Amino acid sequence: MSKTTTEAELPPAPDETEAERLSTAPVDSDGPTGIGVIGWARWMWRQLTSMRVALILLFLLSLAAIPGSLLPQNGQGSQAALKVVAWKAQHTTVAPVYEKLQLFDVYSSVWFSAIYILLFVSLAGCIVPRTWQFVGVLRSRPPAAPRNLTRMPVYAAWRTEAEAEAVNAAAHRLLRRRGFRAHLSGGSVAAEKGYLREVGNLLFHLSLFALLGGFAWASLASGTAGKLMIEGEGYANTITQIDDFSGTPFYTSDDLDPFYLKLDSFTARFQASGSQIGAARQFTANVEYSTGSDPTQTTPGKIEVNHPLEIGGSKVFLIGHGFAPVVTVKNAKGEVVYHGATPFLPQDANQTSTGVVKVSDYGVGPDGKKVQLGFTGNFLPTAPASFENTGPISLFPDDAAPMLVLNAWAGDLGNDAGRPQNIYQLETRKMTQLMQDGQPARVRLKPGQGWDLPDGYGTLTFDGYKRFVSLNISHRPGNEVALSGAVLAILGLIGSLFIQRRRIWVRALALPGGGTQVELAGLGRSESAKIADELAELAVDLQDDAPATDEPDDSDDSEDPGPDPGAVDAPSEPVPADQNSKE
Repeated sequence: MSKTTTEAELPPAPDETEAERLSTAPVDSDGPTGIGVIGWARWMWRQLTSMRVALILLFLLSLAAIPGSLLPQNGQGSQAALKVVAWKAQHTTVAPVYEKLQLFDVYSSVWFSAIYILLFVSLAGCIVPRTWQFVGVLRSRPPAAPRNLTRMPVYAAWRTEAEAEAVNAAAHRLLRRRGFRAHLSGGSVAAEKGYLREVGNLLFHLSLFALLGGFAWASLASGTAGKLMIEGEGYANTITQIDDFSGTPFYTSDDLDPFYLKLDSFTARFQASGSQIGAARQFTANVEYSTGSDPTQTTPGKIEVNHPLEIGGSKVFLIGHGFAPVVTVKNAKGEVVYHGATPFLPQDANQTSTGVVKVSDYGVGPDGKKVQLGFTGNFLPTAPASFENTGPISLFPDDAAPMLVLNAWAGDLGNDAGRPQNIYQLETRKMTQLMQDGQPARVRLKPGQGWDLPDGYGTLTFDGYKRFVSLNISHRPGNEVALSGAVLAILGLIGSLFIQRRRIWVRALALPGGGTQVELAGLGRSESAKIADELAELAVDLQDDAPATDEPDDSDDSEDPGPDPGAVDAPSEPVPADQNSKE
């Protein structure tokens, strides 16, 4: 009789805890289970020192340099500062945004420095372990021959009557002669070549490190100064005699290189005919300089475009030039109240220049009150015959037909207000323009001509003109380091790309039936066609010591010598490199 199982006899159902214990699903937890602080730090370090992140940082660094090339930057001399002010005046909407983003101080900004430092750390974290690993490789022996050489990409074998020991010794000698690191042991020769590939790789990384270090050194210990010099003038390289100075934390005005420089003459030459008329052909500043305490002991020198004059630790660059009209102003009594050359700044390629002549010590005017005079206008190296169609512009950058065009003002120049003024601009808020025949007083003068000023203010004479140059005095101690790093980086990259790492094994074993079995195998650590050629050349050279003999007909019945007990297994193909490696 069959037995029927009743509900009361069924086993009790497992509770939820027992069901969860029997399940293979992951156990739910109240919170996430991480790898810990040390684990996260190790993961972040591996990511930072990976090839992928290094390339991203290099790309970000190149992107970050773009605004520094397109926008004028502060801290690069007075002319650059004026360009920044002019750019802000022309772009009033976006200028405040750019200011907050530090786009006018790109190379000293927080975000540029962060990218720079991270790239530094990434390179350092890659170089140190790779160097230590490479030193270990150099100190170790080449890997022993694999058990089955036929699995290698390149393989050769033959029989010879020579002794096995003699064949191995000959192979060892030939491989060392070819520049391989060879080791003879266990009846086989293991050799390896191409270590300069890794040397080139390390050199490339070290050179990048030096390149970034040179830039960092330059940004922390460099400085620039600007000086405008008129022919015949000289100056001492001190903070009181230069026009502007931009320093760094480790290079201040107290660190300026002491020297004296005088501009003897300036030569400019332009294309006078043809399709390139007006094109510059020569700019040469002939100077005298001294580095000692005696300024009379001077040395002649030349400064040309892209050919600076090096004095001490500084380089003097020629960055601009122009004309300085020589003007003499006399008051109503005939006394000279102003005489000198005043630089007029070029406004276009043809040297149309604007400037201001300020006569602060004029004295008492015709009305018996103290007054000052100011003259604004243009200097035209090659003036047109008439301004009717062109206006006051120069037609050629050289002094073919020089002319000085001036307007006259009288009043208070504002020099005594204590506020800094631009020497190339005239504040006319407290001045009145002189009138002549009911029109603003204006005159066109050629060299040697004079002008009787209206209202009895005296006379003005255009005596002639001199040339001036704008000089940039730069002290950048890291340039040589950066240049050397760039050159070595290229050499290291060439070595890592064109030098191939490869291994060769030679095994000679005595056969039981007499004779010696010779096996050669090669493995390239990278894609290379050299390994097959080198193995063939080695086989040919080895024939002198181990000439091949015909195999006997019963070779198939010969007893297999068996694997070398001292050999080790090797993969049939090179092991792929770690993708996070910077090799």
